[in-house]
Amino acid sequence: MLGISAKITLSLLLALPACGTTKPAATPPATTGPAAAPVPAGTPGNVAAAVVVGAEQLEKYLPQLKNKRVGLVINQTSRVGSAFLVDTLRARGVNVTAIFAPEHGFRGEEADGATIKDGRDARSGVAVRSVYGKTKKPTPEMLADVDVLIFDIQDVGARFYTFISTLHYVMEAAAEQNKAVLVLDRPNPNGDLVDGPVLEPAHRSFVGLDPLPIAHGLTVGELATMINGEQWLAGGKKCQLTVVPMAAGYTHATTYPLPVRPSPNLPTHHSVRLYPSICLFEGTNVSVGRGTATPFEIIGSPTQPASRPFSFTPKPNAGSPTPPLNGQLCYGLNLATAPARESSGLVLKYLLDFYQQSTDKAHFFGKYFEQLSGSNSLREQIIAGKSEAEIRASWEPGLAKFKTLRGKYLLYPER
Repeated sequence: MLGISAKITLSLLLALPACGTTKPAATPPATTGPAAAPVPAGTPGNVAAAVVVGAEQLEKYLPQLKNKRVGLVINQTSRVGSAFLVDTLRARGVNVTAIFAPEHGFRGEEADGATIKDGRDARSGVAVRSVYGKTKKPTPEMLADVDVLIFDIQDVGARFYTFISTLHYVMEAAAEQNKAVLVLDRPNPNGDLVDGPVLEPAHRSFVGLDPLPIAHGLTVGELATMINGEQWLAGGKKCQLTVVPMAAGYTHATTYPLPVRPSPNLPTHHSVRLYPSICLFEGTNVSVGRGTATPFEIIGSPTQPASRPFSFTPKPNAGSPTPPLNGQLCYGLNLATAPARESSGLVLKYLLDFYQQSTDKAHFFGKYFEQLSGSNSLREQIIAGKSEAEIRASWEPGLAKFKTLRGKYLLYPER
C-alpha cells in the first residue's frame, strides 16, 4: 500500500456551564500539566488500551537515539502509557536538549491562538522553545543543539487542526538544517473520514498548509510520509524521515476515544468526532460553544431565531478566556446526542440551515471562513442556496484525486 520515494527512510516497525433549555454534560477537568493524570476524551473502553502507539515501542527507536542530541515536539498527549515521553526518555539516558512547544503549549493549558513563550520545564530542566509564537518554524539557532527531532502529538484528522502545520514546519526546518525527524505514530480518531473541499493554494495558512481536504483520513505518520513523498516542503526538499508505526491491529476504522484531551476545547470523544464538521462555524457569527462546558457539541448565535430548541451564553473559562459572543445569549442546537457525521461524510446540514435562518446574513460569514473551508466556493454556494448534494458534487473531482494519492501512503488497512 505504500509507494514512497526511496529517499524517505521509513521504518515499518510493525509486529463553565452553558445556560440553556437542556443542561450540557459536565466537562472532565483539564490537564493541569506534565504531572497530571490523563484526562478521558471520550467513553472509556477497551479499544484505546488495545492500540499500541509508536511511542510505546521503545525498543524500536531507542537505538536510533544513542549518542544523539534529541529535540522533542510534544505536548500533554505525548505519553508512554501514563508517563510523559520526556520523562521516559530521560530515565533511559536519552540526551533531551530541547522541547518544542506547539499551540496550547507544552502542557496543553493555553487557550486557542494564545502566544506560547519560551521557557524551561520545571520538572526536567529542559529548555522549552516555542513554535507557536514569534516563529512557527524552528530557526537554525533553535536547532543548533539538536540532531534528531521527535514528533509525538495526538492529531484529530482535520486540516485546520494546527499540530499538522507544526509537523510540516518541523520537517521543513529539519530538511534545511540536515536534521533527522522521527515521527511516533498515533491513531487518527477520525481516520475513517475523508471529505470536504481540498485546500486551494490561495487560502494556504497555518490552519491549512498542505493540499488536503477538511478531513484527510491520515495518521500523522502517514501524513508525514505524504508531505515528504510529494515534496510539499519549501523548495521541494525532503527531510530524513523515520516513522514508527503503531503495532499491528490498528485500522482506520478503529474506534479510539482519546486517553488525553488533545486541546482545551475538545474534551470528549463526541466533540472530537464533530470537530471536522462544526469547526467551519468558527468562520461565521455562530458560536461553537467556546466558553461553555461543552465546546464543539453546541452551536448558536444571537442572530438565530429565539424559537431554536436550545440556548446558551458563552462566558470566559480556562480554555477560552475571551470566547466569541462572550456574555451574549445564543440560540441554537445541542448536538450532544446528534450523529457526528452523515453517511456521506461531513455534516453540512447545520451550516446550510443556520445561514438560511440567520437574521443577519450580511455578516454571517467572516474573513476566516475561506481559510477554514480552503476554498472560495463553499461560501458562494451557501449564499446561492445550493443543496448539500450539489455542494458535495463539486468536491468530488478533488476528493477523488486525493483519495488515490492517500492510498499510496497508508500504513494501516482501512478496516
